[in-house]
Amino acid sequence: MFRVFIVDDEPFIVEGLYDIIDWAEMGLEIVGHAGNGQKALDALQEMTVDILLTDISMPVMNGLDLIRGARVHHPDLKVIVLSGFDEFSYLKEGMMLGIENYLLKPINIKELKATLHNTVEKLNSTKETRLVQAYSKQILKDNTLQRWLTHQIAPTEFYERAELLGFNLNCPYMVVSVLRTEANAAEVFETLSQRVEAHDGFTSFYDMDGDIVLLAVMDDADRGRKALKELLRQFQIDLHDRLLRITVGSVEQLPEQTGESYASAKKAQEYFWVYPELFLIDVSDLAFHEGHPKVDFSIIDWASYAKLIVAKDLEHLKLQIQSDFKQIQALPGITPQHFQDIAFEMVIHFKMELKAIRHTEEQDVYNQAFQQIRSSVTLDDLEKAILEVAEMTVGLLISDVRSPIVQQVLKYIHESYADELSLKMLGAHYHIHPVYLGQLFHKEINESFTEYINRYRIEKAKELLKTTHLKVHVIAKDVGYWEVGYFYKQFKKYVGISPTDYRGLL
Repeated sequence: MFRVFIVDDEPFIVEGLYDIIDWAEMGLEIVGHAGNGQKALDALQEMTVDILLTDISMPVMNGLDLIRGARVHHPDLKVIVLSGFDEFSYLKEGMMLGIENYLLKPINIKELKATLHNTVEKLNSTKETRLVQAYSKQILKDNTLQRWLTHQIAPTEFYERAELLGFNLNCPYMVVSVLRTEANAAEVFETLSQRVEAHDGFTSFYDMDGDIVLLAVMDDADRGRKALKELLRQFQIDLHDRLLRITVGSVEQLPEQTGESYASAKKAQEYFWVYPELFLIDVSDLAFHEGHPKVDFSIIDWASYAKLIVAKDLEHLKLQIQSDFKQIQALPGITPQHFQDIAFEMVIHFKMELKAIRHTEEQDVYNQAFQQIRSSVTLDDLEKAILEVAEMTVGLLISDVRSPIVQQVLKYIHESYADELSLKMLGAHYHIHPVYLGQLFHKEINESFTEYINRYRIEKAKELLKTTHLKVHVIAKDVGYWEVGYFYKQFKKYVGISPTDYRGLL
């Protein structure tokens, strides 16, 4: 609700205003009143007010002086004047002060309600504009920083946007922290953003996975990292969120190695499966966690593992694992603890590869694998556990095959998304009842037929907005929307801003 303050030296006028209007119905609440301008100005300095209803002629301080003084503290304050003086000089000065209306007493209730209604509309429009501007800036920040940390933006373009966003890069070092929570991500993000406002070298954004990323630039690597970790620990304590998992990446030099810190912080999130008792993991601490030195994993060719997983080549994947275990076992000074570390690292790589392919988490099955490794007492047990993880990973990829009819429907949508599409039409085309087709589609895609098409079309529209100079109404038709107004509505639903505003961010 918007907040209203009333000022009049006649008490019956104030009492009447309380009673003659249903303020709550109009989305308003009266938060105070005063009998003269000076008392009102004193009160307004201590509270938030959106609308001021004031008389002109009052003792101590008149209404016009009150408006001038109130605007110092509330520049966007909306003012409605209620006056018993029908004088042009008052009206003229009131208009110069930017009032909404000048109403004569006795008050015409219908006119007052209409003025209040229009004022509320203005306030709502201003509020929405500010929210869109803030959201648009956040989208620009998210997009820019994500591309920067994944090496997808040219340096010149990035530095231009960094300056626009007010991101400080005048330091030699940077470290990235990733915060992941199972609930209240928006609340965590807002609280964190407020917390780091006082730190010139800190900024936060959302990455493509929905994780919260905190960037910190610093002059001294050791002191800066220590200060960041202290801030994050205190943040977690104050938030009382036991589901919040925080990782701190490696300290890297600006601007060449920024992506390495982000990549290490993201990967470190997987170690919460290994060390569930922790709530903050620093990648530099992983090397000596629980008092044992970290193993050098350079002997393992993770790229070849990834290729075999993508190819679903279980036979050669198992042979690769067995071969690597033999080579590691022959290393001088190798211990059972080293082998357990290697096993954990292998499971983390399998989990990350599967997520990259399927874009979904398989938390339960990999959690079981971690528990199995923890309970293993021999090298044979560890090798057996890893071979089972490999078999499970490839098995999930092999089983991840949709029914033939859904595959055909998806192929049809991807090729003909600009055409008119419906379950009825596709049901007739593939000789299947449209209701059953809709149920089958939703079950396998986890999204309704209509939602999937709209989301797919909007993604195509975003590509065209990025890569072409086509007008918005042309793009709307090219992706299957013949009603431009409906296209705008769907685009704003899935992207958060209009197509025109989205193009302006690129």
